[in-house]
Amino acid sequence: MKYLLIILSTALVNNVVLVKFLGLCPVMGVSSKLDSALGMGLATTFVLTL
Repeated sequence: MKYLLIILSTALVNNVVLVKFLGLCPVMGVSSKLDSALGMGLATTFVLTL
């Protein structure tokens, strides 16, 4: 039971790849123009570093 809890917490809660991908989703969504992509990228970087 303890191993199952460790695997689930690693896959769902402490998943570094999932967190990084969720941080990049807004940047990829508005990256059709350079101005909007730069603004959203800077905003996302600011929020992720807080």
